[in-house]
Amino acid sequence: MTTVRRAVLTLPAAPLGPDNPLPALRAPAGAHAVDARTLAELPRDMARGIGRAPLRSLLPAPVRDGYGRERTPADLDTILIENDRLRATVLPGLGGRIHSLHHKPTGRELLYRNPVFQPAAFALNGAWFSGGIEWNIGATGHSTLSCSPLHAAVVRAPDGGPMLRLWEWERLRDLPFQVDLWLPDDSDFLYVGVRIRNPHERTAPVYWWSNTAVPEDRRILAPADAAWHHGYERGLRRLPVPVTEDGTDRSYPLNGTHAADWFYDLPTGQRPWIAALDREGAGLVQTSTDTLRGRKLFLWGTERGGRRWQEWLTEPGTPGYAEIQAGLARTQLEHLELAGGAEFSWLEAYGPLAADPAAVRGEDWAAARADAERSLADALPRPAVDAAYTAWREGAADAAPQEVLAVGSGWGALEVLRGRYELPGTPFPESTLGPAQQPWRELLRTGVLPPSAPGAAPGAPLVSAPWRDMLETAPADPSTEYHLGIAQWHAGDRAQAVRSWERGLKEADVRWPLLYCLAVADREDGHPDRAAERFTEAFAAHAAGDPAHGGCAAALGREAVEALLAAGRPGQARALWGRLPERALRTGAFRLLEARLLLAEGRKDEARSVFDTGFEVADLREGAEILGEVWARLTDEPLPCAYEFRMRPS
Repeated sequence: MTTVRRAVLTLPAAPLGPDNPLPALRAPAGAHAVDARTLAELPRDMARGIGRAPLRSLLPAPVRDGYGRERTPADLDTILIENDRLRATVLPGLGGRIHSLHHKPTGRELLYRNPVFQPAAFALNGAWFSGGIEWNIGATGHSTLSCSPLHAAVVRAPDGGPMLRLWEWERLRDLPFQVDLWLPDDSDFLYVGVRIRNPHERTAPVYWWSNTAVPEDRRILAPADAAWHHGYERGLRRLPVPVTEDGTDRSYPLNGTHAADWFYDLPTGQRPWIAALDREGAGLVQTSTDTLRGRKLFLWGTERGGRRWQEWLTEPGTPGYAEIQAGLARTQLEHLELAGGAEFSWLEAYGPLAADPAAVRGEDWAAARADAERSLADALPRPAVDAAYTAWREGAADAAPQEVLAVGSGWGALEVLRGRYELPGTPFPESTLGPAQQPWRELLRTGVLPPSAPGAAPGAPLVSAPWRDMLETAPADPSTEYHLGIAQWHAGDRAQAVRSWERGLKEADVRWPLLYCLAVADREDGHPDRAAERFTEAFAAHAAGDPAHGGCAAALGREAVEALLAAGRPGQARALWGRLPERALRTGAFRLLEARLLLAEGRKDEARSVFDTGFEVADLREGAEILGEVWARLTDEPLPCAYEFRMRPS
């Protein structure tokens, strides 16, 4: 019989730490993008999808950068889904990630299972970790929920057994979603039913990619003869697969030199699937109903940057991994449209595949694909997947949870309260509302946003149109003006946002949040000198109101020093440096900033000594090249391996 139960997993783990207290007014740096020339040459429908609803900011999600790189054993809550064939280990507190998928008859682990929990700055809003199967919703990149808790409960599966439901309210696109996982008795395949609903009247942009980590020594097979290649040089080209123009067989991740995405161009009507098979012809296969049309291989490459990232995300000596993914669009650069009141839903299946090794590892690509597809048809026929989807969607997707196993955030409950939405199967009860939601609940009830406690900063923002409308009619005070400006900024009305922040500043007792917002506006509008002044003023205002110099002093100080350096004011940056918290100065981010400051002061030897002493920037972003850029200003010597994170061809 299939069972669903709680358990605990102990791993060496780096604590997530606190979220960044500053509002995320800027959009994430676009590691996944294409240049204008490439965009103009793409098929028209693909170009439309790529240009659809780009993020103006990360609002209302917070930036998550409070983690470090010191790991100690920690207990992680898990949920086990198990029958006599498979055991899936799910992490409900970390985005609902499937950490492990163990096939009992063969004793095989079907996924790449990370032996540590190490956050790194790969999610749209920061903290992310590698390994397992993750669910990416929102916008191009890893979800803002990568390291966040989801709601979880036991639900009755289509076959009458237990099913695990995960659900949350995705805040970038303001949409609820659910992921249902179940194992029919005697099944070798884990079924995953996914639904994204748009409860609003407006059309919403939608993005989804299920991302599976597999050992990188596998061969990756998918039913396509061409793929769209995307690298960190921002190109997008349709190339033949598996053997490309240079004669390299790209179906083996270790044949790739540079980190890259390969989005397979599946023919219309083709059964969608992707597999990662070892030398014995065995491994993991993922398939789905036709709605989930996209398939992708991501590889790190064999150059120093890719290898360093692999080591960075786990620990030295751990085998590397690649990613096989499945999405709603052909590429991860595209977004689809979901009409108001409509939904996207589909079914995925994950399980073992055993094929003829001579065929699936042979040079004949057509024969390799055909043998894998025949093996998949024997193990899990396409009609069985379609039938399972129908049974789930019609008989189980709306089923009420029976036993709550984990609780997510209260933001969904607040939205349901405001919009009076009916969302069968995914309840967002008022009991989940917490302190972060209470001021907004009061605004909804009375039309007045309660002021912050004396001396306290404003709370978490909300930015959607209904909340913005309520803020515009609420009695004006500094806290309301702050939140109204953030909502206006998110809507693209930057001039009005600045006016709101300036009005709030006139009467504010706590000035630094408004000064910070105005500084960001100055920087984004191309006024570096004024931005530097306002960042500095925000830091000073915070320090004056916080004698312990704690709270967000480090975040504000980092912004201020960077702004002063950008404005060519190293003397002022040095003066502010002396007022930063000592604990912050010991972190890798500030060690790098110190090297930049020393360079700006002309103290090149001392800047070099910072690198020679060694540091680690825990929140270094995917695709970042700042370490190499600073090193190149110090010396002509090759960049040491410890600092090599560049992912573009040199």
